[in-house]
Amino acid sequence: MHPELQALENQLDAAAQDAQAVTSGLSEERGRMRPEPGSQAGAWSIAECLEHLAITHRAYLDAMRPAALRAEQQGRKRRKPALPGFGGRLFIKGIEPPVKAKIRAPQNIQPAANCSLAGALANFLSSQEEVRTFLRSCADLDLARVHFPNPFLRGLPFRLATGLHVIPAHERRHLWQAWRVRRLAESESQP
Repeated sequence: MHPELQALENQLDAAAQDAQAVTSGLSEERGRMRPEPGSQAGAWSIAECLEHLAITHRAYLDAMRPAALRAEQQGRKRRKPALPGFGGRLFIKGIEPPVKAKIRAPQNIQPAANCSLAGALANFLSSQEEVRTFLRSCADLDLARVHFPNPFLRGLPFRLATGLHVIPAHERRHLWQAWRVRRLAESESQP
C-alpha cells in the first residue's frame, strides 16, 4: 500500500482502539448519558458520538463511491500521492481536536438519542471496515485529482484524497469529545 494510504489505515486502527478504550467498562446507562446542557464536553453521549461517526462515514462513502467508480471506468490511475490540497488541509485542521468551534451537525447525520452503546460501537467499527475496504479498492486511482460532491457543504466539492483524510480527523474530533464526556461522568460519580 502507498505510504499515505497506509498512514490513513493506521489512523483508522488507532481510532478503533480509542473507541474500544473509551467504551471499556462502561455500563449501557453510562454510555448513553448526556452531559448537562452547555457543558464543555458537548451535547452528545459517548454512544451518540460513535453513532454519529458511523452515519457520517457512510454519508461520505455514498458520495465518494460514484466518483471513484467513474474514475476507474475512465482509467484515471494514480499520478501522485493521495494528499489533500491547501483548502482540504485547512478544512481538516479546523475539525481536529482540541475543538475550538462547535459546529452543529446536519440533521441527516445526527444520531438517534436512544442509540445503545454496544450497538453504536459495533456500528462504528463496521463503518470503519467499509472505509478500509473503499480505501483499498481505490488505492491506485488518482485520488488527489478526482472530485466528489461534498455531502454536507453543497457547492464545495472535495477531492477523494481530502474526503479520506477528513474521516480520521473527524473520528479524532468526536473521540476527543467522547473522552471528555467519560471524564465528566467519572468525576461526577466520585464522592
